[in-house]
This record gives sequence, structure tokens and C-alpha cells, in this order.
Amino acid sequence: MDRALEPMGEASVSHRYLLVLRFALMNLVAVSLTAAAYLQGWLNGLFAKYTLSLSALIFAVFLYGLALCGLKIWETSVALNQVNSGAPDPGSKAARYLASIQSGDGESRSIRIGMLRLQLSHGIGIVRQIANSLVFLGLIGTVIGFIIALSGVDPAAATEVNSVAPMVSTLITGMSVALYTTLLGAVLNVWLSLNHRLLATGTVNLIAALVELGETRGTA
Repeated sequence: MDRALEPMGEASVSHRYLLVLRFALMNLVAVSLTAAAYLQGWLNGLFAKYTLSLSALIFAVFLYGLALCGLKIWETSVALNQVNSGAPDPGSKAARYLASIQSGDGESRSIRIGMLRLQLSHGIGIVRQIANSLVFLGLIGTVIGFIIALSGVDPAAATEVNSVAPMVSTLITGMSVALYTTLLGAVLNVWLSLNHRLLATGTVNLIAALVELGETRGTA
């Protein structure tokens, strides 16, 4: 009988960190596409004089959100492994939840399950908020770009040949800032949102596994 159970145990161990592997694979593909775009010269506009500071700010916020998402995915994966093994660490949210439902009735368990969902959902909500902030930062760059573009336009000097070239140059610079920062914020928002969706899926799986374990212990 032990031999019959051995392959199942090995398969379980091989899939213990499936959530982390998906996170790593998704971001590896995204980084590869970014590197390919950079080599093609499509990202050169992000390193221009007026665009660089805004681009660096947007990218720094994105990296913070991605690092936070990666940490939460790791924590969720570890917790999911512990729940699936039936032995969550003492002091963890899973252990506290299991302890709280031991002496409760059906209504009390429902309340505890609702509280658990709220706690875990609130914990991952910050990643979504950071992803949304990337769009707003891109829109701020759009406004700044239009301000730069319009600052060089002088209607009184539009008829002077020598003044047209500087005005066109400033206009192009401002439009470049507006377009590149908007595009950067939108792309990084999609990138981080995909990671948040992966984290949300893992959180839902953790809640389902934890509730199932609690109900199994409660009816045992």
C-alpha cells in the first residue's frame, strides 16, 4: 500500500510550488519581450531628456508592485502547500482559522469563512491599487507632455521663419513625452495586472483548500 501511495506523493511534491513557477514563467516571457523591444530600438524614446525622469518614476512604482506581488505569491504558495499537507504552521492565518472553527456551529463557521475571505482579499488588493496607479502616472506624463508642447508655441512668432523650427522641435518633444509615458504606464499596468490575477487565483485556491480542510476536521 505504501508503494501505491508513493507516486502520488512525488507528484504532489513536484507541484507544490506551481504558483511560483507560473509567476516566474510569466515574468520571464515579459522580460524577454521587453528586451527584444529594446534591441529593436522601440524604447529609445523613454531615455530622452524630458521622458527619462517620468519613465524612471513609473518603472520604479511598477518594480515595487511586482516585488510585492512576488512576495505575496510566495507566501500564498507556501500557505497552500501547508494546507494541502494538513499541517499549517502555528500562528499562521490558516492555523488561527482552523482553531477558531473547532468549537463553532455552522453559522459561526460561515462568519469565519467570510472574515477569512475579506482578510486574504484585502491583503492582495494593494497590488491592484499599484497597477491602477501606473495608469494615472502615465496620464500625468501625458499632461506634462502637452504642457511642454504648448509652452513652445508662440502665435505671434508663427509667421517668422526662424521661430518655426524651435516651436516644431518643442512640440515634437512634448508629444513624445506624452505618448511614451502614456504607453509605458498602460503596458506596465497590464503586466502587473496579469500578475495580480495570478495572485488572486492562488488566493482563491488557498481559501477553498482551507475551508475544505476546516470542514473535514469539523466533521471528523
